[in-house]
Amino acid sequence: MIEIINRQRGRKINAEQWSKFGEQALQAIGTKKPDASIVFVSDDAIRNLNRQFRGRNHATDVLSFPQRAEAFEVENQARLGEVVISVERAAAQARRNGLTFSNEVQQLILHGLLHLSGYDHESDKGEMNRLELRLRKRLDI
Repeated sequence: MIEIINRQRGRKINAEQWSKFGEQALQAIGTKKPDASIVFVSDDAIRNLNRQFRGRNHATDVLSFPQRAEAFEVENQARLGEVVISVERAAAQARRNGLTFSNEVQQLILHGLLHLSGYDHESDKGEMNRLELRLRKRLDI
């Protein structure tokens, strides 16, 4: 199940559309964990998260937060984690790249879910990028 959380007011979010797409993306990725959250936020909110968790004081388009149990908790075997998307960054990138807002958000959701599934384009010699391009074609993005 994909849970959609809207924490911004700048743009109307179709929760059903994004939940359905997130589930399709997880199926295409082939992850064994079927649950995740997609959180839509403002540039200010994602800048704060980026600074707090990555030490980078700027807005970014997407952040991924894998689910990890604390030492005293039992690991949730079904939950991947959260994908956080800046609606403002998504809209700006869509305009700059000649895409629709929906296509840009689809790409960001897929990218974030790949990170939650263990892929890391900063250290994997292009594996994640190649997979992401194949999955974009499969998901018709």
